[in-house]
Amino acid sequence: MSIVPNATHEPGLRSWVASANQPQTDFPVQNLPFGIFRPAGSRERFRGGVAIGDQILDLGSLNARKLLSGAAAEALTAAAEPSLNRLMALPAAVLGEFRAALSGLLRSGSPAVAQLQADLVPQSAAEYGLPAQIGNYTDFYASIHHATSVGRLFRPTNPLTPNYRWMPIAYHGRASSIGVSEQEFHRPCGQSMPVGAERPVFGPSTRLDYELEMGVFIGEGNRLGEAIAVASAEHHVFGLCLLNDWSARDLQSWEAQPLGPFLGKNFATTISPWVVTLEALAPFRAPLLRAPDEAEMLGYLDSPEVRAQGAFAIELEVYLQTATMRTRGAAAERISRANFRDAYWSIAQMIAHHTVGGCNLLSGDLLGTGTQSGPTAAEAGSLLELSVGGTKPITLSDGETRTFLADGDRVELRAACLREGFARIGFGTASGTVLKALSPAI
Repeated sequence: MSIVPNATHEPGLRSWVASANQPQTDFPVQNLPFGIFRPAGSRERFRGGVAIGDQILDLGSLNARKLLSGAAAEALTAAAEPSLNRLMALPAAVLGEFRAALSGLLRSGSPAVAQLQADLVPQSAAEYGLPAQIGNYTDFYASIHHATSVGRLFRPTNPLTPNYRWMPIAYHGRASSIGVSEQEFHRPCGQSMPVGAERPVFGPSTRLDYELEMGVFIGEGNRLGEAIAVASAEHHVFGLCLLNDWSARDLQSWEAQPLGPFLGKNFATTISPWVVTLEALAPFRAPLLRAPDEAEMLGYLDSPEVRAQGAFAIELEVYLQTATMRTRGAAAERISRANFRDAYWSIAQMIAHHTVGGCNLLSGDLLGTGTQSGPTAAEAGSLLELSVGGTKPITLSDGETRTFLADGDRVELRAACLREGFARIGFGTASGTVLKALSPAI
């Protein structure tokens, strides 16, 4: 099922791009994530790029140099396009060969240094597009700690729904409102039901929230009617990114029964521009966490390999910068952290359940993992949890308080994999800013 560490993960590898050798870089030569970019302010076509240190290797320019051959050259041609869909659709073996070729070009001692220096673009001088044309978006609910914490707000004695421990729960979301990091969006309007009221009210959401998630980009798809086995599900994953599924909690709680989220979720979703391949994450696998008294999983969701190494140890962080902080020049402040290894359901299990009824996944489809929270209160992945449903405001270092997001708030997600003996692998950032609500046409 899984990709194991190989020569591209060697901790001693160094790059001729000096910034890639800094200890705290997100993008050492052992990472090599893919994204779509063009020089900021230009009218050039978007194309694929690979993050290396604080630079981007322009895959369009690299493709024109004809330095690669065979399957790696085929993959490079696909990666130079304005979206990564065709690259994502290639078999895992081809993607592995391409990644190894890029590693060879970018590591110290590469014979192509003189040619490739002209193909670097500073990340600070780039603007980013979505990594893929996202045809479909599905958001899961894979953190049992988040599900329990939120459930306890509404069902104190029985927080988990009866089906939670038996299957990965999800809803189909809106792909058209997914944006890349630095997204700005207006506070959504809709109906909500005030406590104790007999009729709903209409207006801007007053309980706007973020959700700390990972995004999963599908690689090779499957045919309609063809289920993907849990043991082979990861062969259908291209890579992971950060994902913030912004939520209007007051709209959501009123509309969610009986068919689930709608206006409370469809106004914005923000992802990071860089997609870290599953191969780059191979050294950071972890066992799937299950308590000894957990019910036995149904067969289509279970395999020894998923139990042994179906999780990924990815440290996740949420930073908040208010409008007041920005005015004063104050940096964003970390308000919570969690780890993806604590997820109850693995990526492989999400894909197996998604397709078991015959649903076909397409290359470039995006899955959200749902809010990732840990077992302690400080590891909550949303303000809904941190503020205990809005009853206990959190206090920032400058004395400002928040139960939910205010206009002008900027939320930034960060993530990194850390393991002794291996290079640090980061994901960049996924940031978004809340703008005031637009006046609705009523």
